[in-house]
Amino acid sequence: MAAAIAAVGLVGALAGCGGNAGSSGKTEIRFAYAAGDETFNTVLKAVAEAYNAQGKGSTVRLDPLAGGMDYATAVKTMDATGNWPAIIDMRETRTYVAAGKLAPIPSQVTSLLDDNVYGKAEDGNVYVVPAGPLNGEIGINIVYDKDYFAKHGLKVPATYGEFVKLLQAVKANGDTPLATAAGEIWPSDQLWKPLASPVFARWSDKGGFWNAVEEGKASIKDLRESLERLKYITDNFVLDGWQSTTDAQTSTLLVNHKAVMATSSAGTGRLNDIQKVDPKFNAGLFIIPDDQGNIDVLKNAVNGETATGLSISAQGRKNAAQYQAAVDFLTYFYSVEAANVMEKSGGIAPNIRRSAEITRNTSVPGAQDYFDLLKNPKLVWYDNDPRSTRFSAFATFFRQARIEMQDGQTTLDQAIAKTQAEFDKTVKQG
Repeated sequence: MAAAIAAVGLVGALAGCGGNAGSSGKTEIRFAYAAGDETFNTVLKAVAEAYNAQGKGSTVRLDPLAGGMDYATAVKTMDATGNWPAIIDMRETRTYVAAGKLAPIPSQVTSLLDDNVYGKAEDGNVYVVPAGPLNGEIGINIVYDKDYFAKHGLKVPATYGEFVKLLQAVKANGDTPLATAAGEIWPSDQLWKPLASPVFARWSDKGGFWNAVEEGKASIKDLRESLERLKYITDNFVLDGWQSTTDAQTSTLLVNHKAVMATSSAGTGRLNDIQKVDPKFNAGLFIIPDDQGNIDVLKNAVNGETATGLSISAQGRKNAAQYQAAVDFLTYFYSVEAANVMEKSGGIAPNIRRSAEITRNTSVPGAQDYFDLLKNPKLVWYDNDPRSTRFSAFATFFRQARIEMQDGQTTLDQAIAKTQAEFDKTVKQG
């Protein structure tokens, strides 16, 4: 860590803080982001080049940082050295909002977006806006082999019961229904959250499930049925080795026909990855529905662990020219022009108000499934925004507890008891 801080400090000394005035007299701002997704890297590069080519009074310089779990550490290191960029691809947003590290995003930017893709903090301000199309957790879905479905007369499930029957039908064919991952712990959410979302959705208008647990109005026991379903699916339909499988490996397993379906949190990004591995693979995607057929999806939050996206740093706001440049870039980022650049680069644009004007990238198999999800009449957006700044620590513990239960190391009752105890210790006591 000391070496990392020293390295970032050197970068800060050379590059300045949010940006600077280049030799051309233009205001240059830095845009720091997680560099783990190849498609995202390509899209950002294309958008930055298009923006800079406009010849305006500002330019943006991309600053790719570590990807995956290392990104949070990279941001903390950057904060420790006072080396904030003007624009940052944000994680753990609530913590940094509470610490005064982020600046409110003006309505000039938010007015360009669909209302469902961002949320307001408790102070009424917006601090994070989506970097891509995966508002909330609509990116947590099942990617599947469409040709296999067609060959065996299988259909995308309309209810949870149909999903179980689908798993059973694939297994009856002698094939493995589902590949999932837990090698990095966090991908375990990909199967869990769709199963738990019906419970979370019921608390949406009551302040959210996790806040209700903190207030004593709900408890981890309310998740028993969801945990039972998770255990049942893991025991009967998941490809062996899921405990050590990484998120990126599920695409390979799917394309190599080791499984008919695979969990994902990359959404359309996963479809892009599959196309690069095998351009002929006919992929599709769907979200596991609830018992009534609703597709319960967590709305993009601003304070909880799901609050990821683009933010303007408080440090960048202190410089009027840098702040104006940041707002100007984000305004461009959510324009139809930029959306077309993203689609042409192989990505999927964020959900802007003028989405009907975008020239969509239809070359990626399964992309239409994503667009159809956004228009599905059964799509139900819900809120579940934990107030506690300690929730992320609990979430990591909960993931591990679920994995141990799925793996047979603990019983369901033990998992519930230890998780409730950890919640009380970590969240309630702060």
